[in-house]
Amino acid sequence: MISQYIEVLILSFIQGFSEFIPVSSSGHLIIVSEIYKFNVSSLQLDITFHLGSLFAIIFYFRNDLLKITKNKNLFSLIVLGSLPLIIVGYIFFTTGLIDYFRNLKIIAWTTLVFGLLLFFADRSQIKQKIDVNVNYKSILIIGLFQMLAIVPGVSRSGIVITASRFLNFDRVDSSKIAFYLSIPALAGASFLGIQDILETNINFNLIFLFSIIFSSFISYLTIKYFLIYVKKFDLKFFVYYRIFLALILFVIIYS
Repeated sequence: MISQYIEVLILSFIQGFSEFIPVSSSGHLIIVSEIYKFNVSSLQLDITFHLGSLFAIIFYFRNDLLKITKNKNLFSLIVLGSLPLIIVGYIFFTTGLIDYFRNLKIIAWTTLVFGLLLFFADRSQIKQKIDVNVNYKSILIIGLFQMLAIVPGVSRSGIVITASRFLNFDRVDSSKIAFYLSIPALAGASFLGIQDILETNINFNLIFLFSIIFSSFISYLTIKYFLIYVKKFDLKFFVYYRIFLALILFVIIYS
């Protein structure tokens, strides 16, 4: 029983740390679980990690969210930008198609390709702002990009930041767009996961509760310090990390 909690502690940390930075939380959860043969790894447990991240981002941006609910235009834009991922994600989850993408080979290639895409996107020097420049066209483009995050290794945060940087939003606002769009995405994933847990009669025990609490704590710290980071630095560090990780995975897969 103790070893299960240690495994959940590790996976909760990975989820909380990687959900909101451009490296793919789902990809890292699968990689660690596959390599170390964790016994507690499951899609249901992944959902509890996402639920913890959802609580963290709602709490962190609670004041911003109150303002957004009063701003009908911005609220409708966030809903529109979230729809592609929610619709396609629901189809992939309910049909089981998502399981075909949960393997190291796909994660290795998506980690590399979308890391390089982030590199080119982050070279933009034009700085547009959320309050002024977000419109239905730009948010729909970002939403269509976000849809790709269904595939592990792409990174939902990473692909939204990539799309936003291609559209010339600055790094801080690109990150905020990713954070705002994560709320409907995480809420949808959590709802589907809880529904699946209930339908399969899986007991919601202390392990699930522990994963929610710890991933929420780590997620909150990650959000706070990532926003500080993007105010001062570019995103090359994450690009280099993704390339390095992809090369390691290629060695594991093809050797």
